[in-house]
Amino acid sequence: MEIISKRSFAGERPLFATNNVRLEGVQFLPGESALKHCHDVEAIGCEFMGKYPFWHDENVVIEHGLFTASSRAAIWYTQNIRMANCVVEAPKMFREVRHLYLEKTRLLDAAECCWNCRDVEFRNVEIDNGDYLFMNATDIRIDGFKLQGNYSFQGTKNVVIRNARLDSKDAFWNSENVTVYDSVLDGEYLGWHSTNLRLVNCTIRGTQPLCYAQNLLIENCVMVDTDLCFEYSTLKAEINSDILSVKNPSGGFIRAKSIGELILDENCAAPGACEIRVGEALPA
Repeated sequence: MEIISKRSFAGERPLFATNNVRLEGVQFLPGESALKHCHDVEAIGCEFMGKYPFWHDENVVIEHGLFTASSRAAIWYTQNIRMANCVVEAPKMFREVRHLYLEKTRLLDAAECCWNCRDVEFRNVEIDNGDYLFMNATDIRIDGFKLQGNYSFQGTKNVVIRNARLDSKDAFWNSENVTVYDSVLDGEYLGWHSTNLRLVNCTIRGTQPLCYAQNLLIENCVMVDTDLCFEYSTLKAEINSDILSVKNPSGGFIRAKSIGELILDENCAAPGACEIRVGEALPA
């Protein structure tokens, strides 16, 4: 493997189609497409200041790297990439990526990131300004995660999230086969139009959560300041707290400590189809 150490590159395509290379402490100055159409690349302690550095690549390892704000849309159409201990200041970081592993990394301006990605694993990742994170992505595994950004996980499929804190309006819209364990979900309009959304040991905050959901499962969760919940949803819910209000659920059951207001009005699609019990001990 060729080693390139402590050099600087600028302009357009300085290392285009370079293969089997290890970059150590390299700076990529303003320019475009520094490492386009490359494979088997290791970048250790490198700084990226130009646009589109990793496009159409394969087998990439990046450690202790910095992607500045000018390195937008850095990694697109790439397969088999591992990143650890990196800082990303630029938006639109990942698109159309297959087999992405990200660990101990912080994305500071992650708008429109991870769209249409497949087979993704995040471990101990923090994301700020992450509006529309993971749009239409599939096969995602996350453990240890902090997100600030709205409209996350829309249209996603086959997702497992553990030990997360999501500050995200409109999360999980139109999602399918998503399971969230031991997490805090803070944001209004959670999980609308989802299918097979499962929440286990979670805290849920925000107005009008979990409406128009199909086959919603809620196990041993707490709901805080949640009102107008479950409208037109089919669900099995075990809530270990009070709920401010529930409106027109379509079927299944709800068990909770109490419900401040139960609204079953003339617009209820299936009156009596959802069994509601309050004040009972929940199953162990």
